[in-house]
Amino acid sequence: MTKKTLAIGLTFTILTSSGQTKDTIKVNQLSPVIIEGLLARSTITRLEPIVGTYIFSGKKNEVISLTQIDANITDKTGRQIFAKVPGVFVYDMDGTGNQINISSRGLDPHRGWEFNIRKDGILTNSDMYAYPASHYSIALESIERIELVRGTASLQYGAQFGGMLNYVSKKADTIKKFNFESFNTIGSFNLLSSYNAINGKIGRIKYYAYFLKKSRDGYRKIEHTNYDAEGITLTYDPNKSLSLRLEWTRSNYVYRIPGPLTDAMFATDPKQATRSRNYFNPDINIPSFTLNYKIKNNTKFQFISSAVIGLRNSVLFDKPANVDDAINPLTLDYANRQVDIDRFKSFTNELRVLQRYKLGNQISSLAAGVQYMNNDLHRTQLGKGTTGSDFDLTLVDPNWGRDIHFKTQNMAIFAENNFIILKNISINVGTRFEIGESKMSGTINYYPENKIPVSIKHKYPLFGASFSYKPTNFTDVYGGFSQVYRPMLFKDIVPNSMYEKVDENIKDAKGYNAELGFRGNWRSLKWDITGFLLQYNNRFGTLALTDDEGVFYTYRTNIGNSLTKGIELFVERNWVLNKKIEISLFTSTSFMNGRYTTGNVKTGNSNVNIEGNKIESVPNIISRNGITVHYWKISLSGLYSYTATSFADALNTAVPTATGAVGLVPSYGIFDLSSTIRINSKFEIKASLNNVFNKQYFTKRPLFYPGPGIWASDGRNGSISFVVSI
Repeated sequence: MTKKTLAIGLTFTILTSSGQTKDTIKVNQLSPVIIEGLLARSTITRLEPIVGTYIFSGKKNEVISLTQIDANITDKTGRQIFAKVPGVFVYDMDGTGNQINISSRGLDPHRGWEFNIRKDGILTNSDMYAYPASHYSIALESIERIELVRGTASLQYGAQFGGMLNYVSKKADTIKKFNFESFNTIGSFNLLSSYNAINGKIGRIKYYAYFLKKSRDGYRKIEHTNYDAEGITLTYDPNKSLSLRLEWTRSNYVYRIPGPLTDAMFATDPKQATRSRNYFNPDINIPSFTLNYKIKNNTKFQFISSAVIGLRNSVLFDKPANVDDAINPLTLDYANRQVDIDRFKSFTNELRVLQRYKLGNQISSLAAGVQYMNNDLHRTQLGKGTTGSDFDLTLVDPNWGRDIHFKTQNMAIFAENNFIILKNISINVGTRFEIGESKMSGTINYYPENKIPVSIKHKYPLFGASFSYKPTNFTDVYGGFSQVYRPMLFKDIVPNSMYEKVDENIKDAKGYNAELGFRGNWRSLKWDITGFLLQYNNRFGTLALTDDEGVFYTYRTNIGNSLTKGIELFVERNWVLNKKIEISLFTSTSFMNGRYTTGNVKTGNSNVNIEGNKIESVPNIISRNGITVHYWKISLSGLYSYTATSFADALNTAVPTATGAVGLVPSYGIFDLSSTIRINSKFEIKASLNNVFNKQYFTKRPLFYPGPGIWASDGRNGSISFVVSI
């Protein structure tokens, strides 16, 4: 429901050249006009061709309005948040509400590490060259919208295969000096969450500060999370051309991990726990400084200096699901747990310029910049922890099994030009050149000293091009091609035992994204249909080899290439029936075929050719279909999410192993209900009932953290939120 009041009162005074009044014309004030009606709304839009110092023309992109959707924000239910983004694979990994783990186009969803993940343009990936996972757990209550730009954005942001994911924060109220917002949630499994924020504008300074505290048990036994997040943003605008912003955000949670399950355990009771002494704790700080300067009407300048500083802590009884964590009858105590601590110090400086210029009769744009990263990941692992049951990182032996640094210095220079050929045709041509070096040093107690340090050079020229053709005012044909690469990570070059060796000539992964799409918005119909190819070369893995003396060893190297091709389809239709009722229907569906084109992998003491095999965690179909009914101030949404079967390993093992680590991941369909009641401009109530029919399912069989095996996703659960803004 929208109400608008129109009141006009104008007075014109005509002055002579001497400044004396010559005549006055008065226009009487009109009576207020109230326009009532239900406006067709959409919770997903597209980015403008150029925003700030960025070019989005010709690129696949989506903008999700978090303040408008009916979704479980507190629990960060990914299938609801990204419901209208076709092809997004949601991985339920370590506790509902802790983090969002997603991928697209057949990539690895582990903590979104195939994306360049940002908050307000600030990089949040822990270490792009050693451990690109985003351990930062964002407070979605503080977010206004989410911007997702697919792989062809790699030239502007970074070389990630997945593209860019940007969380845009809520802005300060510029009318009031003080505004208060509170978002409080209660729900299943003893969920209690309270988000509180203050914001406003005093003189030329805008501020926004928030604090979030959350506690939740889990669907599974012994599972529990304590989470807190804080943030403060200060923006100073000395004039219309210059803006300075200081920001600091932090997230911290301790998650008690219930442990992996075997297939037999999952079938018997998916709620059961196999561990009671395992914990995970990422504590991440992200400070930043941003300067935006509009030099002229056609020139924009941006400088960002930021850091990711924090810890990734874990204490685990790290054994397969079929190994009990039991008391030793001889010692009358549990086994010692393994302690791992990663210390992140990642610094990024990025300078960007956008220059608009006249070329022929049209205005074209050039976006260019330079990015410098200086990162140090200090990894201490295989520490001998206590035999206790609490979250305790204490070592009973001061020596670490692995104590190593991975330091990277990297410079990237990038440029992309948007050429306006005709009013309805534009072409983008871009390049990115990366040069840098990663150095590993330290000690591994089971590995020869002469094998460390290791130095890895990064030197890549990347090229890309895209286009946009708008045959009408409401349609757009777009497409593009962009080269990408992914540097080898810590886990790819650190041997797990003395029986492993690392290929001295191991290479960074590289490939390309290509896409062609047709999108539009005509009357009450919105659509976006895209075909894509994603080539991924030099994939990392292991082989089984023997040395000159016939001794068997595992060899870490590049094991092959893969190609994922598919179609992404989004269609939405709205009907405004009268002043109070609106109905919206949509489908967001992707069809993917991801296969190895070449490759061999180790199985036992031999190697198996995997050419033609399906890529792990790439379902052929991911489909989300929903309906939303708006009645006056109430909206109700139903969502059905279907994900087809997938394999857990490159060998495409169908029959599960005894540990549950590999095997088929069955298809699953989930139905959710969500609702919002907007009582007035200051108060609303949100409610969700997730997995209405209590489907027992899991999304992936991880091969590493949080442990190989089955991790059961949540059954039926609900929550209700009370939102206040005054």
